[in-house]
Amino acid sequence: MSQTSQTSTTCPASPISPISPASPPSLRARLGRPGVRGAAVGLAALLAGLCAPASASASSAAAPTVEEQRLDRAVPQEILRRSGFDAVAPEFERALDGARSYAQAERIVVRQGARLWTRAVDRAQGRGPAGGDLSRDDDRPLYWARLGMTREVRGWEPEFGLSDRQRDALLGKLERSSRGQDSLRYPRGGKGVKRILVTGFDPFTLDRDVRISNPSGATALALDGTVIRTADGPARVETAVFPVRWQDFADGTVERTLRRQLPRVDLFTTVSQGRVGRFDIERTNGAWRGGFADNDTIGRTGTIPVADPATQPQWTTTTLPYADIVAANTGRFPVYDNTSVTEIPAGGTAAVVRPDGPTPGSTARAGGGGDYLSNEIAYRATLLRDRLGLGSSLPGGHVHTPVLQFGAGNTDPATGTVTDAEFVRNRLDIIAQVRAIVTVAISRSTG
Repeated sequence: MSQTSQTSTTCPASPISPISPASPPSLRARLGRPGVRGAAVGLAALLAGLCAPASASASSAAAPTVEEQRLDRAVPQEILRRSGFDAVAPEFERALDGARSYAQAERIVVRQGARLWTRAVDRAQGRGPAGGDLSRDDDRPLYWARLGMTREVRGWEPEFGLSDRQRDALLGKLERSSRGQDSLRYPRGGKGVKRILVTGFDPFTLDRDVRISNPSGATALALDGTVIRTADGPARVETAVFPVRWQDFADGTVERTLRRQLPRVDLFTTVSQGRVGRFDIERTNGAWRGGFADNDTIGRTGTIPVADPATQPQWTTTTLPYADIVAANTGRFPVYDNTSVTEIPAGGTAAVVRPDGPTPGSTARAGGGGDYLSNEIAYRATLLRDRLGLGSSLPGGHVHTPVLQFGAGNTDPATGTVTDAEFVRNRLDIIAQVRAIVTVAISRSTG
């Protein structure tokens, strides 16, 4: 936002903020009480008449995003209440209200975001109180609590003023700290300890069924900081979760998180929810966005935007030991080496499906993992691997999990419950099988 010079007359910082439908519920509650609102309006008018504007640099509160607006539905509120995460956003709001400078607000945001991530990991791994009657392995409390926090930042109007750029910076720091993206740290001096990096995703397609959980996000919570025992010794796992939003990927969230880590790890795998009843090790990733709407109901179609597009390949490939993974007994769901892609052949104009991978000179229209953000994170991570010169020396690729399904009598989003025994069993089995797949992958890659 552009800066303007101050006039000779300035106003003291006003504690009054306008109420609008875009304001967070906590703000509307504070300023909407009888008597308070009338006094606020009167004081605001008096200050406006006596004082000229001090500066146009401060931004006004921003409207909640489409993703944040879902937070007020009954199901997200039930999930927060039944997990004990319903107090996260109010506690964060109180902490923010105590900030007296941008630097202090920045520290609060980072600290509270990291605390949310740690709390979700601890809950998933059975440390501390469960905080409610939802299964500990549930990834949804983290997702909805984070949205409560980002909505608070978006609607916050501190007395010291906040520019658009500063608000965006706070949101970025909150996203990274609450997703584990800036806490990927392996123990120093761990001689003989292998290092594994695993990523997951938020829930998505929430307008189809707002109850949805993402087993890849649940897996990230369950595995973060854990040690896998292999025949060749221990392997430490660190994890992070990514948003289901096209713009975040265009802004470089994957590269920013992974660039420093890939040269240090012995294996990485991005993970997302894929097809019903099966795991897939995706052999090939394509440089194409297919346009399916993200969590903000925004679609993007076109070539995946990356740095240095002149050297951008149409395809990247996995370096995970897919044959060993498929051959191993990792759990109750079948695991496939998925080699299919969709391409426009060299010299052609129509897209065709190639069951055995891309042909020379072809243009990508879908990788094995499709043309959505799961394909994109796989493409970006493996492209980064190659651009860092790690190539075939670093095993890495993408694993698609089965779709997480509710029990047979609980499939209607309009009348169904937020959880059931089969839903929990399926999620736990998927988590256990991802752990087994990663164990096979690190054992075969370093053995």
